Amino acid sequence: MTNELIHARIEQQAPGFLTGSETARDGMLTLETTREHIYDFLQFLRDDEGLHFHFLTTLCGIHYPDQNGRELGVMYLLHNWRKNIRLRVKVFVPIEEPHLPSVTTIWPAANWMERETFDFFGICFDGHPKLTRILNVEDMEVFPLRKEYKLEDGTRTDKDDRYFGRDGHEGQRFD
Repeated sequence: MTNELIHARIEQQAPGFLTGSETARDGMLTLETTREHIYDFLQFLRDDEGLHFHFLTTLCGIHYPDQNGRELGVMYLLHNWRKNIRLRVKVFVPIEEPHLPSVTTIWPAANWMERETFDFFGICFDGHPKLTRILNVEDMEVFPLRKEYKLEDGTRTDKDDRYFGRDGHEGQRFD
């Protein structure tokens, strides 16, 4: 089954669900839909006998702070084991309203993945059976994988920047 056939079947059987599609460098088809359609679209991809993407490999958060109105997203990686085909589905939401429907009723394995995405990105999965932090402390008030947080503590004095390529000669070649 080719990416073109998958795309054509979706357009034929589930018109209006797609807002975009592309083939990534790795050859995997990436589809995009809306918050309003994500649950029905994923259920269609799982249940349709022609597609049968029955396995949720992963679910993870995405943060694009410069994409106004589309700052937060979730990427679902699906797998059809019968034909050994993978598919990527993305959905984006504004950071001011980070809500998506939970897919734990489609794939129970999404439970912990949704909790982790909530924990690190602050995306709320409406209808989740127990949406609480899973790896960070419960009273944490920030979402550490959002790009608004610095990767390093600028006050550290216990490391030598020369070992990290920051010795004042960035961009210069030393042949």
